[in-house]
Amino acid sequence: MQVLRSFFLLAGMLLTIELWAQNWQLVWQDEFEGSIGPDWVFETGTGSNGWGNNELQYYRRENATVSNGQLVITARRENFEGRQYTSVRMKTQGRRSWRYGKIEARIAMPSFQGVWPAFWMLGDNISQPNVGWPACGEIDIMEHVNTGGAVHGTIHWQDHNNQYANYGGPTSTNITAFHVYSIEWDASSIKWFVDGVQYHIVNIANGVNGTSEFHNNFFILLNMAIGGNWPGFTVDNNAFPASMYVDYVRVYRAGTSNSVAPIGSTIALRGNNNQFVSSENGEQPMWCNRPTAQAWEHFTVVDAGGGKIALRSMNKYLSSENGEQPITCNRTTIQDWEKFDWIVNADGKISLRGNNGRYISSENGAAAMTCNRATISGWEAFTYTTVSSAARIAAQSAGEVEEVEVNEEIGVYPNPSVGNVTIHVSRPSMVSISDVAGKPVFNQLVDKTTTVNQLKTGLYIINVNDGNKRTTRKFIVK
Repeated sequence: MQVLRSFFLLAGMLLTIELWAQNWQLVWQDEFEGSIGPDWVFETGTGSNGWGNNELQYYRRENATVSNGQLVITARRENFEGRQYTSVRMKTQGRRSWRYGKIEARIAMPSFQGVWPAFWMLGDNISQPNVGWPACGEIDIMEHVNTGGAVHGTIHWQDHNNQYANYGGPTSTNITAFHVYSIEWDASSIKWFVDGVQYHIVNIANGVNGTSEFHNNFFILLNMAIGGNWPGFTVDNNAFPASMYVDYVRVYRAGTSNSVAPIGSTIALRGNNNQFVSSENGEQPMWCNRPTAQAWEHFTVVDAGGGKIALRSMNKYLSSENGEQPITCNRTTIQDWEKFDWIVNADGKISLRGNNGRYISSENGAAAMTCNRATISGWEAFTYTTVSSAARIAAQSAGEVEEVEVNEEIGVYPNPSVGNVTIHVSRPSMVSISDVAGKPVFNQLVDKTTTVNQLKTGLYIINVNDGNKRTTRKFIVK
């Protein structure tokens, strides 16, 4: 979140509206529906030198709440541990990180003298010996200080001369209203957007001017500082309590449907016999004979480099063993035989090819799984579903839905959808759907399941009322 005033020029400012649509695959999200997701870690205290910026607040987990489907970060004027202010700093470090993609959040924030809200990213290797900041790299997706309407997008890094460098650009908006702040980041550039309008770009192709840091994995941070080197040390004490509202945080990867591996996501794999692949904790050969997806049927997709992926379950890696013996999930490091190609078949199913050019076979669950097939047959093709909750897996395993995001009251699938969405309720309920502007698009009594067709692209809110309880959810139409 550091910002100095000497900008290192990499590319000219660019103000444009994207006229072409990149296809994006949603790979991670926190919609803050009822609680803060498990991938967030809260930093507490005053940090070193006020988190490197001489900030005035003490960060506390207690200042973060969820209300009406939104994360609420509240800064308070209160004496705590020697400081006069408290606030929140939260991150996905050690839980989730990404290299490249579209990273966005819908945020509304306060604007007063001394406030410094931010939505930003740091390189995973910041904690490694002899790396630290700025060598790890920093991407500020959105920063705002004090009053006025300026938001800033900036990168910080250690350049080719091993000197600190930064480059950024501002744009103006109505700070206190909700806006979608995002970057689109690939091997060539990082672009900054507000509500889909690009206002800034930086060239990072081939690590130009030492920007190789930006070709590594980064984790996300959200925080609201009070005072510091950039906003200064004069604070409007009449502004407290002050809250920053985050409707959602989402991460996308370039591609369509299953065309790219959902790196960073946890998935369940199901073979053509409708049974789930099981790691069995690595204690015995793997099968594809589980009717329900337990913890050992959950795999995290890991970037293994060179365009290959690895699958990790229960902290061990899936190994193809060159097809010489049954597959296990008992490797603690990624060797060549833990690396796979993610192959998309004509029917949309995926296959996994090991380093010996052979495919993993589910064998219909009749035998231990191997990686010794030279061609793709039905039992070498799998469907996968991103795992978001035990309820979701239970619904999938029961064969009720193919892709579903559920709580106890309501299921919405697929989410995101491409125009048609199916609603499942646990008991007869009045179901209403409105777009993000509040315009109603559906209102009907639903006994168990209904499908709503031909929805336009956007974010929608579902309200379900069974006469005793009202439940609200969101879903996306791409």
